[in-house]
Amino acid sequence: MFEREYRCLLNINCASKSLRHNPRLLIYGTCVRDEYPEIYRRFAENRVSVAICLEQYHINIVALKVASILARVDLEELVVLTVDGSPHCIQLHHAVKEAVKVTGKSVKVRHYVVENGEAVEVSGSVVKIARYLTKIKKLMENK
Repeated sequence: MFEREYRCLLNINCASKSLRHNPRLLIYGTCVRDEYPEIYRRFAENRVSVAICLEQYHINIVALKVASILARVDLEELVVLTVDGSPHCIQLHHAVKEAVKVTGKSVKVRHYVVENGEAVEVSGSVVKIARYLTKIKKLMENK
């Protein structure tokens, strides 16, 4: 069904030749490819794509792997694609944000979530605020 084999984020070399030749990385939640194959294919086009499931791996392992990639490869773009509403998937967005912060790398990061069969871009600010329940509470109270 898909041209490429499924690749797990944790199984690629941090300085992979594929990333050095195509410094555009897509990290997606594993279920996206099976549940929304058309969205996956669109996002995977012209990018190195790797999957990860935060139900299986701790966020710290994922963040360190992403930081290790950022430390070794000058990525042009890093795209995160998950389903919306999953308490596990949101961690992938946080892991990537943390990896960028600790490495100090300047890389274009784009965050997307799939909701109602559509990929919706969310800003890094939205990802950051999602960590703070009191801030969300205040925003909701001020509606």
